[in-house]
Amino acid sequence: MEEEEDISSAPDSPSIEAVDISREEAAMEKQRASLQSYLSSLPYSAESEQDMRTRLEFILGRIIICAEAKNWLVLATWDGVLQCWLLMRYPMPIRIRAKLVLLYYQLCILPGIEPRLIRSWADMLSRLLAGKSDARRKLEPEDLQLPWKPLWRVLQKELWLKARFQDPSRNVVNIFLYVAERSRYYYATSDIPEMLETFVPLITQETYLTMIPVITSFLPPTHTHLYLPAMFKIWEAFNSSLLDDRLIEFVGELSEEHVAGTAGKAGLEGGAQWKDVGIWSETEWTMLVSKALGSMSVPVGANGWQRHRAYADARANPSSLRIRKTINRISSLAKLMVYSMAVDGPIRSEAPSRAEGKFPTRQVGYLAGSKAMESLDKFITSTESFFHPSNSGVWSLTLTQFLRSLTSEFCKRWHEEELPNCKTPRTHRLTPALRKAFVLILQTPALLAMFSKDPVSTGLAQGALRSLAFLEPALVMPELLERAYSGLEVVNETHRTTAVLSMLASVSLPLSSESIWLGGQKHILPLLEMCIPGIDLNDPVKTICATMFIVAVVQNIKIGDLSSTQSGLSFSSDAPGESMDVDERLHLPDGTEPGSYSTLSKAEERTLVRESTAGFAVWVTSLFRRVLSLYENLPEEGGKKNTTGGKQEESVLKSIKSMLDLICLHLSDPLFDLVLKLVHDYATTNAKSNAVKAIGQLISSLALARPAKTIDKFLPVCLSQIKDELKYGASSVRTTSTHAAIPSDTTLHWNMSILRGCFGHDGSALLKHKPEIIELLSLLSDKAFSERGYSGTGRLINRVLSTLVGVYPLNARFVNTDEWNSEEFDRDHNSHWGKLHKAEDIIIEWHVPSDEEIFFILDILSHIVSPALDKVEGLLPTASSWDSVSRNDFCRYLHIARSAWQGLPTLCKEPPKNVVETGLNPDSEVERLIVETIDVQSSFVLTDREDRRYQMAYGQRLRLGRVIHDAALALKQEHEGEDHIDAVLSVVKGIDTYLLDYALSRGDFDNLQKSYATVRELNRAWPRQKENSRLVHMKRALVYHSGRVYMHALYRRRSELDDHLIKDLLELSLSPYTRVRRHAQAVLGNVSGYYIRSTKLMLPSVFNALVKGSDPDRMKGALYILWGKGIDPKDPELYGQYLLALLECQHQEKPSIQKLVNSVANDAIANLAEETTRTDAYSEDTPAVKVAVDDLCTELSPDLMDRDLLREALYKSSSRAKARERKYAQTVVSAIAEIALRPTTHWRYTHLALQFLNGLLRRDFVTPSDVAKLFINHTLSPHPPLRGIAQKGVVKLLSMIKMRTYSRTSTDLWLHEWKSPIARYQSIKNDPEFHEYVRMVPSIEDKAFYVDKQYSGFITWAPETKAYTPVPAGDPPITWEPSSKVALDAIGEVVSQADYFDKLMALWGQESSRNTTTPELRMDNVAFIKSIAKMSQGESFENILKAAEPLLWDADRFKQRAGAEVLAGITRGAKNWPRQHFDQLWSWVISRLDRMYANIKPDTIGFWEATIAILLEGRDPRRVPALSDWILSLPLDFYGDSAFAMIKTLAILGCFLDNVGHRDVPLLDRYFTLLLGGMDVSFAETRISISSNIYTIVTRRWRLAYPSVDTFLRATATTDDPLYIRRVPYLSQISTLATKFLDWKEKRLPPPRVSQSEYDKVGLSLLRWLWVSFYSPQAPLIFPYMLPLMPEMFRMSELSDDPELQSYSQAALYTFSAIAHPPESIEAIGVCFINAISSSTSWRIRLNSLPTLVVFFYRNLMGISDASVSRIMDLMLNCLSDDNVEVREMASSSLSGIVRVSQRQSIIPLKDYFVNLTRKVKLPTRRDPNYAESLRTLHSAILGLCALIESFPYSVEKWMPPLTDILVLHASDPPPISTTIRKMVSEFKKVRILLFSDTWHRDQLVFDEDQLQNLSTMLVGTSYCAIIFSDHRPFMLTCVINRCLKSCAWYPTSVLASVVVL
Repeated sequence: MEEEEDISSAPDSPSIEAVDISREEAAMEKQRASLQSYLSSLPYSAESEQDMRTRLEFILGRIIICAEAKNWLVLATWDGVLQCWLLMRYPMPIRIRAKLVLLYYQLCILPGIEPRLIRSWADMLSRLLAGKSDARRKLEPEDLQLPWKPLWRVLQKELWLKARFQDPSRNVVNIFLYVAERSRYYYATSDIPEMLETFVPLITQETYLTMIPVITSFLPPTHTHLYLPAMFKIWEAFNSSLLDDRLIEFVGELSEEHVAGTAGKAGLEGGAQWKDVGIWSETEWTMLVSKALGSMSVPVGANGWQRHRAYADARANPSSLRIRKTINRISSLAKLMVYSMAVDGPIRSEAPSRAEGKFPTRQVGYLAGSKAMESLDKFITSTESFFHPSNSGVWSLTLTQFLRSLTSEFCKRWHEEELPNCKTPRTHRLTPALRKAFVLILQTPALLAMFSKDPVSTGLAQGALRSLAFLEPALVMPELLERAYSGLEVVNETHRTTAVLSMLASVSLPLSSESIWLGGQKHILPLLEMCIPGIDLNDPVKTICATMFIVAVVQNIKIGDLSSTQSGLSFSSDAPGESMDVDERLHLPDGTEPGSYSTLSKAEERTLVRESTAGFAVWVTSLFRRVLSLYENLPEEGGKKNTTGGKQEESVLKSIKSMLDLICLHLSDPLFDLVLKLVHDYATTNAKSNAVKAIGQLISSLALARPAKTIDKFLPVCLSQIKDELKYGASSVRTTSTHAAIPSDTTLHWNMSILRGCFGHDGSALLKHKPEIIELLSLLSDKAFSERGYSGTGRLINRVLSTLVGVYPLNARFVNTDEWNSEEFDRDHNSHWGKLHKAEDIIIEWHVPSDEEIFFILDILSHIVSPALDKVEGLLPTASSWDSVSRNDFCRYLHIARSAWQGLPTLCKEPPKNVVETGLNPDSEVERLIVETIDVQSSFVLTDREDRRYQMAYGQRLRLGRVIHDAALALKQEHEGEDHIDAVLSVVKGIDTYLLDYALSRGDFDNLQKSYATVRELNRAWPRQKENSRLVHMKRALVYHSGRVYMHALYRRRSELDDHLIKDLLELSLSPYTRVRRHAQAVLGNVSGYYIRSTKLMLPSVFNALVKGSDPDRMKGALYILWGKGIDPKDPELYGQYLLALLECQHQEKPSIQKLVNSVANDAIANLAEETTRTDAYSEDTPAVKVAVDDLCTELSPDLMDRDLLREALYKSSSRAKARERKYAQTVVSAIAEIALRPTTHWRYTHLALQFLNGLLRRDFVTPSDVAKLFINHTLSPHPPLRGIAQKGVVKLLSMIKMRTYSRTSTDLWLHEWKSPIARYQSIKNDPEFHEYVRMVPSIEDKAFYVDKQYSGFITWAPETKAYTPVPAGDPPITWEPSSKVALDAIGEVVSQADYFDKLMALWGQESSRNTTTPELRMDNVAFIKSIAKMSQGESFENILKAAEPLLWDADRFKQRAGAEVLAGITRGAKNWPRQHFDQLWSWVISRLDRMYANIKPDTIGFWEATIAILLEGRDPRRVPALSDWILSLPLDFYGDSAFAMIKTLAILGCFLDNVGHRDVPLLDRYFTLLLGGMDVSFAETRISISSNIYTIVTRRWRLAYPSVDTFLRATATTDDPLYIRRVPYLSQISTLATKFLDWKEKRLPPPRVSQSEYDKVGLSLLRWLWVSFYSPQAPLIFPYMLPLMPEMFRMSELSDDPELQSYSQAALYTFSAIAHPPESIEAIGVCFINAISSSTSWRIRLNSLPTLVVFFYRNLMGISDASVSRIMDLMLNCLSDDNVEVREMASSSLSGIVRVSQRQSIIPLKDYFVNLTRKVKLPTRRDPNYAESLRTLHSAILGLCALIESFPYSVEKWMPPLTDILVLHASDPPPISTTIRKMVSEFKKVRILLFSDTWHRDQLVFDEDQLQNLSTMLVGTSYCAIIFSDHRPFMLTCVINRCLKSCAWYPTSVLASVVVL
């Protein structure tokens, strides 16, 4: 359902602006003005504002009562009614809206509510606040203040769920974050510091992906100076694509929010200050635009870095990845760019500035005086070549999306700043100069991308061009038209033609409206004429595009002749024949030739337009003949749905129908008569079986424009032909199912289709022919026996009746009817083309049924429908003995009756119904709280129940229902057989008609909304544009009217007849015949969506069909009903029965049914939530909701609150809760357990039962002992699935016992705020205090505690840190809740059995089917043992150890894994054991560690490493000091004989350092030094482990530990590196190591032992460390270490004798270069690159480094300094003169890329430099000693010139042609000069002529004939001429000419002529 419209789109009222009234009153007046524009468009009077206010209060009263009674499920149904009220668009007072938002906010954060209800309430909250995420807010912060802490409280529980409670399908965390995002505008800005104090300490290396979304969702978008610096610094410190998405969206929203700076809504205090670029500092802006460049996925370094960021996100904490949001990063970047634009600097001058180098690096000033515009220009320049179709890829979609978003946002901002209430100061608004610069920047890439290979990219580019055309039509439209003409002339290039046609459709308004662009109208007719060949059935896409363009243009113009002299065509004469020659040259009116865009005056333009309209007659007739020709070539109609061909042909016909509708509407009277005669002559002399449907559509288009004239023309002829055809046997073959058309029936169907087209518009036109129509319908009803015949009759009756009864707008022309009919408009309609209107200016003529039309309808019901029902009733008594004739009569007459009522959905308004079977439980449900629809005025024709017409019509409708019910009963017999299937299907369709064809269906309403939304966007330049075409406003009115009708289809009550029909339908849904079953089930699903509580009526019968003894087909039908989306079996009263019914299905052995049961059960399991029962049985107090309700009540009328109803609801709420709990305990849990315990239950059904029970376990309900025993007994099941779910059930059950024991209140229980009795909260202020604290050994006497898990401390410490007191020896410290003692005893009884764990270990030790080579630890098993150990508190743990110990030493790796799982689980569960048990356990473990360590093998090291990690993770090492001592005592012998022994030690040490290392910084430093010294170990596997551990040490060492949040925030605002990512601790050691490489390189061993050299071993270890780090979230930490290593990495990249070292060094350098570095780092990195290349003596290093340098330059383009650019340019010039030719060529390619992306201002100086160099160097003879030097110098100059030319691959600049005079002189020089030139020219031809030929006709004009001759000479050389002159053989001359014609497309005519003369 469409959301409530933004009130800001309401028309401005001068009276509102003029009077000084309050903001609330002004808002109400705006809403009233908007409402009035809707109400005035209706053809009937609507409810008053006061009336709808009363209905609103009634709805809110019901919501309040439900909230008071805690009846949340019923409250959710009233949410839907409130949505319906909002759809009516009546004004809601701000105070009511604000308090209603507060109520829904409090509802969203109620603990323990079912997620689907929270989602529904969150959606309603969003609708009330804004409707859409980007819509203007309906409330301001001063209207509403929301508390953020309650939402944060409930969110915390979802953010860090315990592993045993995590459900992948649970999405509550994202719902809460969504609520926070929509509410953050209404959080008090004074709470921002407190928010930061709360959130910032929780940011750690593990939680940054959790907390950053929280921060961006909660923080109000004001006072940005408090948090933005910190956000940027945190952003800079982590490597994450998900983080980029969140923060780019955040900064985009802030840019828009604060575009007005301190003058905006936030005011001087809360508004963001303007800085260097918008609200961003220079450093922040550089980072942002660098992120933008890196987001485009262009293939320059993207493959390296973007992939690594994705890997880093994949390695993040799994709980963080549950936070998901669809973020349009590209749109946010566009918003950032556009809303940061302002005139904030000097305007760019033409004179470039010079840096310290030879050539200018940039121009002085900024484009249009805007720094953001300058950045955009640089951005587009750097990516321009990737827009070209020949350079397409995955980046094309991203780039074109960016273009589209940029233009949309710019248009939006431009028009927003034109509004009178715009708060942006004029000095910071967009200016015409900025607008022009913006268009010039984006025009070229958009034109390039318009022909993209990807259709989506093409569409986005065209959307961008459309917006640009609205901004600067004079700049854009000529370019578009030039491409349009060329694209339409070349009909054999389909892709270009379709792109041009769709592009023209998008700019149809600027093309047709002289107020937007004066020069467009004269092009309309030539373009329309060129479109006609595009209507081609062989090319459906081109046809659809052609019709799109015609539709887009024709809807804005009148098709009529305005020329001073007629074209010579007599409108009364026959239309001329169409010439189908598509190559015929079109005559274009003067001024329309392509390329001619001279500016004419308005009078001259209008004259040209008027003269061009003389061709309309020829165009229209040609078009219609083309359409008729297409119809003749259609495939034959057929198939189940009687379609024409396939989907493509149907799409073509649909698009042609839309085109013809608009053309016929906008034809002038003479042209319409011409077309009508043409079509009439064709339709009355032809009958094509393949075009029956199509001809009806064509006639319908004519009737849409002038229905009376069309009916008068066609009815007599068609009526006569139909009578003749029926007389002579047409449709006489009786059939009841779809079949191919009989050829002899073609004429009948042809004429019926024509009449259907005639009768489709304006019911008043049918009155004149009432007798003939009734006679025709009666004749067809009696004589059309075939299925196609009587179904066509039904469609004809349906069409007539829907035309008569419908309320719909007429005359959808582009101007009002009175204006259309005026003489002035007829004389000068071209000046009105493209006219846009406001809603209040539109006058809509509606068809409203008159009394005569109503009587016409009643006559049809009496004379056609009633006799048909008589025939049906007469057939029913003999249903068991029907023959084919009887079956045909039944299907035929029933089809006629239901077709008639399908066309009468709004004839009678249903009276109030007496509900017989309410399905209510009188003890717990309140009947008056059952939801009901809003009874609003709509288009029902008969509403007065006293009216005889109403009684007659409604009686007929009831009779239809009764007849269908009787038919269903008659056909329900078992003996009818398959012959009755068609009859039964007719009954199903009849029930569908009776129950659902009332008012308007949801699908039809949705389609209307989508259609309106689509056409609305066609002419809108920005979202809040009020003016639009008349058609759009008509659709708007139609949608609003349809919404009113739709209200009556919702929440319908059921009468007794309705119940009978629903039961009939249900019975048919269980039919043994698949066709019947499927059709009935589809209808049943729809019925349940409209009729209240129909599911309760259905489900008992459905469950009955599943009992033992049921027919398999009935079971299958019942299961499909339960599986269907329309039936929701999760009703609290029936849900237990639903699960039990599934579990009782094992009696049926058919595999198909069992598979279906499994599918339905799996869906049921996914929907099981422990909150389900609590939601319906909610009994806790809700004080916040109560306060919100009371506050809302103050705004409502006291009389509207039904106190008696409230008392009844409150009285029944407690009984409802008790009954629900009782039903849960007895029916659900106990009954399911009883089924599972049956000895006859199959193990698969036992598995389902255990899954159900696991899902139904609740934290607020004590689990019965039989359920606990059931779970624990099945942990010994031989079936792994049974065992797995049983273990999960035990874990969940025991966890809930622990939760209830620790919880003091219900709120603690549901919000996870329980507290262990041995837990304490300590205050830790800083890291020194923490380190001092963790050095203390806790004891019972002192105050030291164990700190297991640290949720803060990375940035700063939270106010409190959770700790645990040491548990003394003696009794267990915890006493579990007494109510669960029975369940615990049941579990203990089983696990205490002597052989329990022996049996369990035997099962766990079996070989698993997965990961047989390297088995992994099974965390479910670990959790099971952990839970058992935790609840036993050390009792009888010896049994577990005794069973597990043999497995620890077993050679079988699977048994050994089982032992490791037990070890991990029991040690984790022993945390709170009494001291004596704890010590005994760990003594046992420690004493066996050495043996376990010795027993580790390569195939078991994986799960042993995981076991050690589990022992250490989240545990204070002081609990078991012996474990830490053992790990640290492991030998680290890097040079031992066993590599695996070293790997084992390093793996265990790595676990220790990862989990414990941050507690002991000196330990980390010591091991870093140790591992760094061991990098030269001989074994590669050991070096890999060393690299991994070094990475662990570096990341664990990274801690900020600020003393307070405030200190951290100040540091981010005042220092460059507050997160210490550049102040790294081990840089000196790495630098020292780097200095040793030169010496090591000298000592490298010769191959093949080179890889054992110390240089190679240490180098490869370092590279592996860097490589692992690049793939991690902490990658920025590694960047400082790269600088000292880079010189040596360059040298490593040339060592081909060690491929691994070479590949790692090159990959690391490439990845490092692809990063957008901070500006302060760019300079140092650039120096490293330059020094490495310039100082290297190896040409291979230079060769390999240049591409990497280009990647670095590109990725850091936005932040690189002028000095660095200058040095890089100088380096390129030096490399052009390199001794090695490969380096020179690479330098040329690199220079070309650098110039292309940024240094275009250097082109002319570079060109002059290279030209002078070529002139200065004279190439001596080869024997000259200076020959090589001269050749190298000359080659460098030629390479430089070629690089400049190649820097513009898709265009020809004005400085290029003179270069051919230079290059041609050297085309025959020795290689490599000649080969370089030839290669460049070959590429020039390939790209500019062959691939981009549409602009070559213009580009070649830049060259003179000599320069074109130079191009050909450089490509083919001069040797052929030499042959001609030396040997005048004729065949050689022929070869030359052929060669020229084939390869030299640029040869001028004179050149070819000279060759021929020779």
